[in-house]
Amino acid sequence: MVTTRQRLVEAATKGFADQGIQSASLVEITRQAGQRNRGAVHYHFGGRDGLLVAVLEQYNAFLQEREMELLRQARERPGQDVAAVVEAIVRPAVELAERGPSEACYLVIVAELAEQDPSTYSPEVEAALAGSGGYEVYRTLRERLPDLDDELRSERFALMTAFVLGTVARRVRSLADENHRHQMPTDRFVANLVLMASAMLTAPTVDA
Repeated sequence: MVTTRQRLVEAATKGFADQGIQSASLVEITRQAGQRNRGAVHYHFGGRDGLLVAVLEQYNAFLQEREMELLRQARERPGQDVAAVVEAIVRPAVELAERGPSEACYLVIVAELAEQDPSTYSPEVEAALAGSGGYEVYRTLRERLPDLDDELRSERFALMTAFVLGTVARRVRSLADENHRHQMPTDRFVANLVLMASAMLTAPTVDA
């Protein structure tokens, strides 16, 4: 049996992806969840931030398992191999997105957060993001990109993350559209996206 809390999380996942985390109407999310009580979000989650945390946590177990599995493999590769670590970001995202539209919406939400200043995250949101295992992947990436200063590294990480997650989500949504352009098979799509994302991280540096 689907609970009220689950319905609210499902509605919020779509609403946050379609309208933006801060722009989505909590009243509309409540209505889409089939709830008449306009205060349902506050009752179950304490507000928008608590609802966002629940949205972020719903796929943490899957992502953590796959990211850590691929990261272990990447660490067995030479220390300069950036692509192997990037695959630990790309492949789990593709596998998750191909499970369904809600999962694709989740990636859109994480991509939006990747474009924000991490210092603006609440401790609860930061903990939810860390729970996916992604922070460990990025720590390994930092070790393999030693020539970037902190500002440039942060910029590239944010742009790469938004690019990867946005591209994966758009691909899945496109596949659901009968008028979509041709899409590559999954394995080739993953391999190409890994190379493109790695190139973003390893591009020549710019002068300050």
